[in-house]
Amino acid sequence: MDSLTPVREAADHFGLAISTLHYWERRGLITASRRSGQRYYDDDQLYRIALIKHWRRIGGLGLSKITELLAEQHRWREVVAGQLAEIEQERARLDTAHDYLVELLTCRREGRLEDCQWFRDRVDLPAHAAAS
Repeated sequence: MDSLTPVREAADHFGLAISTLHYWERRGLITASRRSGQRYYDDDQLYRIALIKHWRRIGGLGLSKITELLAEQHRWREVVAGQLAEIEQERARLDTAHDYLVELLTCRREGRLEDCQWFRDRVDLPAHAAAS
């Protein structure tokens, strides 16, 4: 038989607020056992707490996506693959932003950024403005 872990111990162990665990219970993500009005988690629920925490912090999944995953665990690979695709898109966007900002710092002109020649060389203006 699994041992039961008090809610406070589980919260402390995983670095979560007790209110977070209560909220996850209300959302149906985890289930507590009760003894004398106190909440306890069995080992399966502790693993689920760890999984949800990883999905939230490392996987970047929101509670709606986690609820979907837990409700349809047979589809978890599909959902995870979709999340990976989103992360790759965000990574590409951040790489582009990073490269742009690093290059922008090479501008030797002080003052207004729009006067920087590097910037001006990369901006496509309407035809009538370029002819001026």
